[in-house]
Amino acid sequence: MPLVLAPLLLLSACGPRPPQAPFPVQTLADAGLRPLSAEALQACATRLGLPAELPRPADRTNYGERQRLDAFGREVPHTPQLIVLHETVISAPDTVRLFATPHPRDDDQASYHLLVDRLGNRLRIVPDAGRAFGAGMAAFGDFTVRIRPQSVGSLNNVALHLSLETPPDGRGDDDAHSGYTEAQYKAAAAQVLLWQAAHGIPMTRVTTHQAVDRSRSRRDPRSFRWDRFEAAWRQAVQACGLPAQAYDRGRATI
Repeated sequence: MPLVLAPLLLLSACGPRPPQAPFPVQTLADAGLRPLSAEALQACATRLGLPAELPRPADRTNYGERQRLDAFGREVPHTPQLIVLHETVISAPDTVRLFATPHPRDDDQASYHLLVDRLGNRLRIVPDAGRAFGAGMAAFGDFTVRIRPQSVGSLNNVALHLSLETPPDGRGDDDAHSGYTEAQYKAAAAQVLLWQAAHGIPMTRVTTHQAVDRSRSRRDPRSFRWDRFEAAWRQAVQACGLPAQAYDRGRATI
């Protein structure tokens, strides 16, 4: 009998073992870009000539905080490292009302950081420091952030979400629509550049909701023209006097 009890007593004295994480913490490689100073960012924003953001805050149920630790107490990536482009499908006013409406159920919660309407106005939905709920089941390549043991992974902890208002002929489930206005491309490109400069994000980490979605249900932004976006982006780079090659190096940095 003592030979049987001794190991049991030893285990009891040691207490319960801490739970073992079923997954490793994933990180993105250092992109090698240092953020600009606050003064340089302000100078860039002034040269771009963007109108001031229009505050359209989301209800507090529709966004959260960037989380530093996972369920096992390990530090996880929690600063902006990716920019994800979306479209609204519904009108900008309807989108603002949707995000301003309280949604207690997790499945109903959604938001972006910024929304660009058809006139090129930038509507501020969630502060950049906040965790917008724009891409819940998502991965960039193989990279994703898991907070809870049962989580399949999300990019919201490291993403900045920008959405374009969909044109009236695209407010359905068709594969394509008439596209976005020149004002939208100009405002979106300028905002993306400001985010890149503020957080050291290369163009290879500017992506779309469709590209990162793992639910296989998202296709936005439909009819997005990368050539028009890039042309507007290069104009913004030139206006700011920044080296384009620093942010667009033509290689992936996963």
